[in-house]
Amino acid sequence: MAGVDISLDAELVVEVMVLAGVGSPQDAIEAVVRDSIARGHRTEARTELKDGSLRERDLRPQEPQG
Repeated sequence: MAGVDISLDAELVVEVMVLAGVGSPQDAIEAVVRDSIARGHRTEARTELKDGSLRERDLRPQEPQG
C-alpha cells in the first residue's frame, strides 16, 4: 500500500491519540480517517433508503382528490 507523508499539529495528534486510546500517531490518524469513511458510508446508506422510499411513494398511483 502506498504511503502519504503529511504534517499535523502535534497537540491535535496527541488529543486524537488519547481519544482513540492508541499509542502511536500513525494509528490515531488512521483510526480517524477510517471512522470518517465509515460514517460517510452509513450516511450514504441512510440517504439511499430514504430516497428509495420517497421514490416508491411517488410512483404509487395517487387517490383522486376533491
